[in-house]
Amino acid sequence: MAATNALATVALILHALSAVVWVGGMFFAHQALRPAAAALEPGPRLILWSRVLGRFFAWVIVAIALLLVTGYAMVFGVYAGFGGIGLHIHLMQGIGILMMLLFFHLYFAPWRRFHAAVERQDWAEGGRQLAQIRTIVTINLMLGIIVVAIGRCCRSRRRFRGVAGCEK
Repeated sequence: MAATNALATVALILHALSAVVWVGGMFFAHQALRPAAAALEPGPRLILWSRVLGRFFAWVIVAIALLLVTGYAMVFGVYAGFGGIGLHIHLMQGIGILMMLLFFHLYFAPWRRFHAAVERQDWAEGGRQLAQIRTIVTINLMLGIIVVAIGRCCRSRRRFRGVAGCEK
């Protein structure tokens, strides 16, 4: 029992921190950096985005790995499999996987094209690719906020009996 509680505690902390890094980073980029960088000329603005996103995406990949490992550790180590979890966890898993797929599309398609355009100093193409990145980040940010809300509202079935989706 103590080992299960320790696993659950560590997994939950790492899971929450990983979500904070990913969703919080998207919020910062979308709501703070984007408006501030808009005042810059295209070259410096796109170089800034290239540097920021390159670092951020490395953290997102780590966050995704931790979200998967800790999420499934909790499902199998605490709840003894999918039969022991509620609809809210299935929803978080499904939306989370969709977010991961969107991120990996972003990373392997528009991000690569954006980075190559910035290296060539093709500011027009870089701007087009950044617009695609922004669209995907906006969608993922909205999905991430929904997942956080589901996770917070339904974290404990004992406290939220009667909240739709939080029952087993």
